Amino acid sequence: MPFDHDIVISGGGVAGLTAAAAFGTAGFSVLCVDPAPPVTERDADGSDLRSTAILQPGQALLDRAGIWSRLAAHAAPLQVMRIVDAGGVDNTPRLTKDFNASDISDKPFGWNLPNWLLRREMVARLADLPNVTFRTGIGTRSLFTRTASARVGLTDGTSATCRLVIAADGRDSAMRQAAGIPARRVAYGQKALAFAVTHPIPHDNVSTEIHRSGGPFTLVPLPDWQGKPSSAIVWMETSAEVDRLFALPDPDFNAAISERSCHLFGPLTLASRRTIWPIISQQAARMTGERLALMAEAAHVLPPIGAQGLNMSLGDLAKLLDLALAAPDRLGDAAMLDSYHRARHWEVMARITGVDVLNRASMMSAQPLRDLRAMGLDAIYAASPVRRTMMQLGLGARG
Repeated sequence: MPFDHDIVISGGGVAGLTAAAAFGTAGFSVLCVDPAPPVTERDADGSDLRSTAILQPGQALLDRAGIWSRLAAHAAPLQVMRIVDAGGVDNTPRLTKDFNASDISDKPFGWNLPNWLLRREMVARLADLPNVTFRTGIGTRSLFTRTASARVGLTDGTSATCRLVIAADGRDSAMRQAAGIPARRVAYGQKALAFAVTHPIPHDNVSTEIHRSGGPFTLVPLPDWQGKPSSAIVWMETSAEVDRLFALPDPDFNAAISERSCHLFGPLTLASRRTIWPIISQQAARMTGERLALMAEAAHVLPPIGAQGLNMSLGDLAKLLDLALAAPDRLGDAAMLDSYHRARHWEVMARITGVDVLNRASMMSAQPLRDLRAMGLDAIYAASPVRRTMMQLGLGARG
């Protein structure tokens, strides 16, 4: 039977745009839809001020999709991941451990990029692909499938037929719900503040994660901003504390973030708007339905620790793309989707569990538990085989 497209992608966030570029570059006909136009300017209302560390496997996939050449000049390499424990009686570093990519690779762990810039360059890439249609202001609302095809109902009253539907439409995925796939959600009572800062002491391409209580305070290198060293910060805390911090005047907020950073980079100065993001973990019961593949936050959500979020999503996409290219005539059939589920579901579960443990450890407020956390970090770092294995797993190696 004739199809309108090979693939319909629900969701035009970073994951959905990457999927559209990857499958479009591979020669498939793609329709990607999203209710909201992507915000592609740093200081525009609604811009996503978070940043994403693209780890080595993700960078390779973005290269395959024709996107990396657009991003490379804007990317800050992440050579060292530094973990600082400041969980003592006062807010000063008592343990600092550097995990250097040179221990396992001749490349950096990854490259950090602002999310708004990722969207800008991905949209530009789609414009170069004649077999990809990207429509904004339109979402998906219904899904009807048979063994050989799918029909997606769109919010403008039209529909599109295809061989494969990819749900990349977020934690409340309309396509996952339409397929009747449940998801298990865990709430931590946390939120994250995301913003950019400048500071007088250079970051030297070191990503720094500072643990005390409430959640990690993470500084990730960005290119210089207005002639000063700059970092993206994600500060995870209890929901009530985040709400309090969000309401502070800029001078008071600058004082609070400088204190929480242990003054490692000198006085921090806010260099963007502040945004708030709820912290949960979530996993869909299955990665697939009939003619449907879930990826990214439609399939899994986890706290922003260890750069696992988008990189897990890119792992989903890499597997889907490899399966599609291995047997293009079987795109979206039951055998392909079963293979995808088997390859990703248990690995995703293991990574969600691992990040859950790390987040709960970082939240600890009782002094004896914070002391135990520091002892654990020290033990992992001291055993070089364990340290290298942990770094390899962080890059996406399968345990």
